[in-house]
Amino acid sequence: MDVRGETHAEQVEADLDAFVHASAQNATIDAPDVSEADRDDITAVMNALARLRDAERELAEASRESMALSVQDMTALRFLVTVSRDGEVVTPGMLAQHLQASPASTTKLLNRLERAGHITRALHPVDRRALRIDVTPSTEALVQRVVGRQQARRFYAVARLTTVQRDIVTEFLNDMTAAISVDRADWVGNATVRKQDEPEE
Repeated sequence: MDVRGETHAEQVEADLDAFVHASAQNATIDAPDVSEADRDDITAVMNALARLRDAERELAEASRESMALSVQDMTALRFLVTVSRDGEVVTPGMLAQHLQASPASTTKLLNRLERAGHITRALHPVDRRALRIDVTPSTEALVQRVVGRQQARRFYAVARLTTVQRDIVTEFLNDMTAAISVDRADWVGNATVRKQDEPEE
């Protein structure tokens, strides 16, 4: 692991994501039916989307660093908070399945979070052979404040739009999501870059 607690696989994934994202900016598309003026406008929109994702990534990174958490730590805490809010009892097995991690890696993660005071472990209320995982009230409050600030900024950015503008933006984002869906990528399954197993600490 590096000093931020990120695994090698997480670093590779982040670097690859940044590379693909940067490559999308000002990319040349062969579209002879699109005028030069429209092409410039479309490029401006694509670059605006790229800047939005960069800003979201930087904000998420700053949030994690302020809480001294790795990517996997934050993912685990977010899952624990979300599932617990729905009234479910979270077990180590459930968390391992969500993270797609081995039991050993999940145990190391839970040990780290427990030492930092982010979670507690206790006997499962029904299955006495299992454990339940709970986020501590102080950590849950901190996560809610961090996420709440991010959501508020997004909310008010949308609130400044008119009803017609919101409909247009919603339709555009839904169309963009459908257009880049993995179901439409004919290269999926033939990728040469694969995530590596998490190295032992």
